[in-house]
Amino acid sequence: MLSLIPPTKLFSNPKFLRILPLAVFERLDQRLDQMKSTLGEEAILLKSDILVNQRVSTEAQSQRFTLIGSEQFSCLLWGEAQPETLTGYESLMRLYQVGLTFAPDAIANFLTHLKDSYLTSPSEFETSQDVLNLIKRAQASLKPNNPAIQSEFTLSLIDILCDYNTDNYNTDNYNTDVPELADPAYPYGSICQPVAEALHQQVEQERLLNQVTSQIRQSQELPLILTTAVERVRHFLEVDRLVIYQFDFPYTSSPTALEPAPAATELGWGCITYEAKASDAIPSVLNVIEQEECLTHVPNSKHKYQRGSTVAVDDVDRTYNTHNCLLKLLHRHQVRAKLVAPIIVQNNLWGLLIAHQCLEPRRWQDSEKNFLQAIAEHLAIAIYQAKLYAQVQQQNNTLEQRVIERTQALRDALQAAQAANLAKSEFLATMSHELRTPLTCVIGMAATLLRWCFGQDSSHRLPVEKQQRYLKTIQENGQHLLELINDILDLSQVEAGKLVLTISKFSLSKLANQLLSSLNEQAYQQQVTLQLDWRVPPERDCFSADQRRVKQILFNLLSNGIKFTPQGGKVILRVWPENQLLVFQVEDTGIGIPQDQLPLLFQKFQQLETPYRRKYEGTGLGLALTKQLIELHRGNIEVESVVGEGSCFTVCLPTQPMAPATSEKALPKSNLTLKGQGTVALVENQEEIATLICEILTAAGYKVIWLIDGSTAIKQIALLKPQTIIIDWQLPTREGYEMTQWLRQSSTTQEVKILALTIPSLPNIEQQEMMGVVDDYLYKPIEPMELLYRVMALVAS
Repeated sequence: MLSLIPPTKLFSNPKFLRILPLAVFERLDQRLDQMKSTLGEEAILLKSDILVNQRVSTEAQSQRFTLIGSEQFSCLLWGEAQPETLTGYESLMRLYQVGLTFAPDAIANFLTHLKDSYLTSPSEFETSQDVLNLIKRAQASLKPNNPAIQSEFTLSLIDILCDYNTDNYNTDNYNTDVPELADPAYPYGSICQPVAEALHQQVEQERLLNQVTSQIRQSQELPLILTTAVERVRHFLEVDRLVIYQFDFPYTSSPTALEPAPAATELGWGCITYEAKASDAIPSVLNVIEQEECLTHVPNSKHKYQRGSTVAVDDVDRTYNTHNCLLKLLHRHQVRAKLVAPIIVQNNLWGLLIAHQCLEPRRWQDSEKNFLQAIAEHLAIAIYQAKLYAQVQQQNNTLEQRVIERTQALRDALQAAQAANLAKSEFLATMSHELRTPLTCVIGMAATLLRWCFGQDSSHRLPVEKQQRYLKTIQENGQHLLELINDILDLSQVEAGKLVLTISKFSLSKLANQLLSSLNEQAYQQQVTLQLDWRVPPERDCFSADQRRVKQILFNLLSNGIKFTPQGGKVILRVWPENQLLVFQVEDTGIGIPQDQLPLLFQKFQQLETPYRRKYEGTGLGLALTKQLIELHRGNIEVESVVGEGSCFTVCLPTQPMAPATSEKALPKSNLTLKGQGTVALVENQEEIATLICEILTAAGYKVIWLIDGSTAIKQIALLKPQTIIIDWQLPTREGYEMTQWLRQSSTTQEVKILALTIPSLPNIEQQEMMGVVDDYLYKPIEPMELLYRVMALVAS
């Protein structure tokens, strides 16, 4: 015979355990057979009668079971015959202790025991391997039941258990006569009613749990889920009041008349945030906060909830008779009995689900405790899901904001690129105009001189005065082109960080007078008055800075002031010291600058006029370069302007620390005369430049030897032994540095003075290397007088 564990040991917390007639057991067994057909081939059906090798009659079997297992639905029905305490009834009236469970763990334990019994007593079972395979498949398929199938099966149980209370069992089915179970002589007939009620309550509980679960799945609105759950659970439990008490709740609502509440977080407790009442006669406790800290005097009041324990208090007067503070608080809110289930979210105590009986004590049933705990667990899932949803929404909002910001940044970058492209186009248009104008004069007048003075039509020679005027115009336009190119090169060097200041001490008064003298002609032509407001005491007249760059800064500001001031206006240069700073101020009575265009004033490639409708000449680089040079001196510039009244530019420059001069080996020009003597070797591959230098030096009395190839010039210099050597630093065949190094290492040429011809845009490292090996240097293009002074200084030294 089968030796299986009894139902009382198998079911530690059975869904169903009753004493029932064998006929009811048979009906339940038939219902499980029908479930097998409903579930289909995936369902596995195990029955005690198909496992027993020696078949016995139904009446003689003391232990019977039917087990169905599948991924959708699993159930175990157990029956154990009871001693016959009644006589006179047929076999169908024999009593069985019937157990019924849906718990996967309990079913799994039963299958394990069944498999062990089969392996240890093989003689009593069929020896086919199919039996073990069925048991293994049943174990693998165990999962929580589908709520819809579970509810349908439970309703069928109610029908079976209730039917046998009023109906006679058909003798055709069981081959016997069955008396009415409702007969008062049959003492077990009354067991149907409580069983049916228990099963009906279970169905309602599961239905309510399914509704809560469905709402959690369908909605992300946590307030709606909690409000609906509180209302439905209160109605199901038939309690006077059901509330949700939320811990660490940020209190924002109006306090109730009963409890003028402080911030809940100050107490470490919380606030009642949801409430459902049976009637308006029940007082409301919504938004009430426990202000008197009564719960802190109850031992382990919060820790037991953190452990997940459900607390049932049938009568608060008996339970809290030693806690006067808490008892008064409960009486104040008419709480006579309460059932509390903790809401634990991710191992943290989020709140409490509390049922209140307000008018009388109440004995809480285990089913009610389990049900409230199950609701609390489902609400914990909803709360955690809502938190995750809120986090996702916040991340989406953050991502959306980042996308908006990134899109705006890209849009701004696109607009900036378009503006830069437009500015570049306008700059090129302006540069084209600024370059073509002087070039037209230079080319046209040079062609006129060549034709009428030295060409075929030399019979109609131009007068000398007109020739001089043409030559002067050519010189002025060439100088203008040079200044334009220098501005562009200077700006590029400053932005590349390659421009180095040459700091020296100079007289401010001399610098100011030189500036005004050089601009008097321009001011006279514009009919503008140029004034100097001098406020520098004699002891502060000496100033340390890059004299050339300071002059360039003031020249740009003053020339702009003259250019944009109409006839009859004036331009004033003010100079005064202020602590360790020196302040230069250029004020004019010109056209002024609109406020919306002031931010564009110092930007490169930005002009305040359209290049095709320009009234004033200029490249627009002057102020951009001016600001860069001022900042290179660690100074600043400010501008104030009113349209129609004029502008005022204020420059503040600090005293610069002294640095060695770039050409200290040259003698002062005041000690030199323009009468030269000696031999000068020129190493230059450009014929035009070499011709110009030879003409200048020959006219001054020097003997000039022109060497074209740098690779052969070294030997020739060693033979000629000139007093001074002029070397183009950018020779194509041999670099000036390499050639100079060889000359310095040779005993015959190491004392020869060397003058380097270079460009302003030479990198800093190469410029430092050059200054270490040459005696002096000169920037291209060459100024004739500057060349003579440099050569004479080297020869004289």
